[in-house]
Amino acid sequence: MPASLDGQLVIAISSRALFDFEEENELFEGSDDRAYMALQQQRLDEPAKPGVAFSLVSKLLRFNTAQKQRVEVVVLSRNDPISGMRVFRSARHYGLPIQRGVFTRGESPFRYLRPLQAQLFLSANEADVRQALDSGVAAARVAPQAARASAAHPDELRIAFDGDAVLFSDEAEQVFQREGLNAFQLHETEHAGTPMAAGPFKSFLVALHALQSDRSDEMRVRTALVTARSAPAHERAIRTLMDWQIEVDEAMFLGGLGKGEFLREFEPDFFFDDQLGHIASASRHVPAGHVAAGIANEGKRG
Repeated sequence: MPASLDGQLVIAISSRALFDFEEENELFEGSDDRAYMALQQQRLDEPAKPGVAFSLVSKLLRFNTAQKQRVEVVVLSRNDPISGMRVFRSARHYGLPIQRGVFTRGESPFRYLRPLQAQLFLSANEADVRQALDSGVAAARVAPQAARASAAHPDELRIAFDGDAVLFSDEAEQVFQREGLNAFQLHETEHAGTPMAAGPFKSFLVALHALQSDRSDEMRVRTALVTARSAPAHERAIRTLMDWQIEVDEAMFLGGLGKGEFLREFEPDFFFDDQLGHIASASRHVPAGHVAAGIANEGKRG
């Protein structure tokens, strides 16, 4: 029988999200890709430095055991096959058991997300991320210059999520954008007992919850909701998670305070938010990715 990814959490990730290829990427964007390929070939035996999502990937892979394969990580990249050799060699250098990859030499790779059954796509390419989100896959554009994850929690995968337009739909955010804060607070108070519709990252949170429930002895999951909501709008967010029968370990209702310093204390392996301002604040302290979904990102397509 052919191999199957059924029942696994499949993460698709670009080369630049997994490894630090920023120096090489400057050459790729500034000239013919053959110069980039030549440089990568020259550096085949030089392991690339860890990238912004390296900690997330390495910890996810540690949920696999000899008895059960829970997580599959696939490199899905605009890189060429020669550069792909360096990606696999770098993964092997760091002990990452990554065996599958798709390299498209400049073409958008998002169309391969469906046959991979990917539940999360991380890339530094905004167009690819938007295509993935439009097709129903949780996706984020990583901030390649973001701070790297703390090494303080080696046996705990820590992930933080914004709420509206990330875990939840952007229904409430639309009210805020159209009518302001007071109307938003009133709307959420009146609808406190009505669960919000799912946002693009609900399915990924569900998958993490399953990992947490079926965890190995070696690894744990810790999640946080980090939102600009404050009381009384906090109640609808909590009730929505209760309706989904999903628990988060920490919830921060910041009422518009900057998220960066709070995330610094939580020390996530990755943070997802739909607001570029929040990503700028967060990325000074932690690995972060922009979820280009919802009304806040309409009209901002590059």
